[in-house]
Amino acid sequence: MPRSARPPFHADHVGSLLRPTALKTLRVETESGRANAGELRAAEDQAIREVVGLQESVGLHGITDGELRRTSWHLDFLLALGGLSSQGPTIPVTFHGKAGDVHFTRPTLAVTSRVTRPRPIFVDAFTFLASVVSRTPKLTIPSPCMLYSQVGRANIDAAVYPDLDAFVEDTAAAYRAEIADLYAAGCRYLQLDDVSLAYLCDEEMRARGRERGEDPDAQLRLSVKLIQATLSDRPRDLVVCTHLCRGNFRSSWRAQGGYARIAEVIFNELPYDGFFLEFDDARSGDFSPLRFVPKHARVILGLVTTKVGALERKDDVKRRLDEAAKYVPLEQVCLSPQCGFSSTVEGNELTVDQQKAKLSLCVELAREVWGGL
Repeated sequence: MPRSARPPFHADHVGSLLRPTALKTLRVETESGRANAGELRAAEDQAIREVVGLQESVGLHGITDGELRRTSWHLDFLLALGGLSSQGPTIPVTFHGKAGDVHFTRPTLAVTSRVTRPRPIFVDAFTFLASVVSRTPKLTIPSPCMLYSQVGRANIDAAVYPDLDAFVEDTAAAYRAEIADLYAAGCRYLQLDDVSLAYLCDEEMRARGRERGEDPDAQLRLSVKLIQATLSDRPRDLVVCTHLCRGNFRSSWRAQGGYARIAEVIFNELPYDGFFLEFDDARSGDFSPLRFVPKHARVILGLVTTKVGALERKDDVKRRLDEAAKYVPLEQVCLSPQCGFSSTVEGNELTVDQQKAKLSLCVELAREVWGGL
């Protein structure tokens, strides 16, 4: 396949899309026992056909299922791994938005036995997606680094994992099994989503980590080991990208700080084909860390925000692309929204029409800047 025809594409997107109101309602009814799983599955199937149609209608080549089957971009996958248990009360998490703080809760997780993958996790979801697209089906899963970030060393049983090397290998093996089954099902475009690495760029969050006994620099080194082990034997024609952002929940965020602290390491030691990076506001810093991007990789700049509905001006986006091109050749650059539109079932504070307009903008700009996707 010629490089120009391979993902990531000059116009791309992170993955999640707004859930239809009826689907969100049916999910609540299913959880409460007022509807059954079969009804929910049928509704998900239809909603996915519709978001596939939306993506293809605006001209995108990389097509996702919008993550419409998930409650959360990461927890649905992580909780399907073996070795985890939920202990104690939920953990409150604070996000920050223009209208003030927004609160989220997640389960308290611990690794209490060896990490495994008891059964395929998202293989069926990918198989359905592949059956309804006419272009390149793309699957998103949380990075293995997210498992460590959700538990931390204190919540990994030392009797099970006296050292973290065995934890790395078991986690990577679980991921390799999932990736092998996805590849067998036809997946050739995979994305490992990760907020944990971007959080290492936030000075306040680094300080909090140290208070918990975590060394942020050691966590970065552990993350490199996890990704390298996970992708050690991936097929050559499987394109694997990552997405690094600073949190996305109901149009709010958690972290801030440019990529400078981690750029040289992630670009040169993580074996990814592309990096989806958040650059929609001042929290993301400047483009200078892009000088470390190797020639074989693409950077997909998230210059179009999913956090508000107002549509960006083409000239403003083109100006920012020109700024980025001072550090990395423009041919290695792609364009996308800075994050998903609905990282959790709730979704961000914009409409389906505004979502479509932002995706269309990326496609239009790709045609104007690069002559195509």
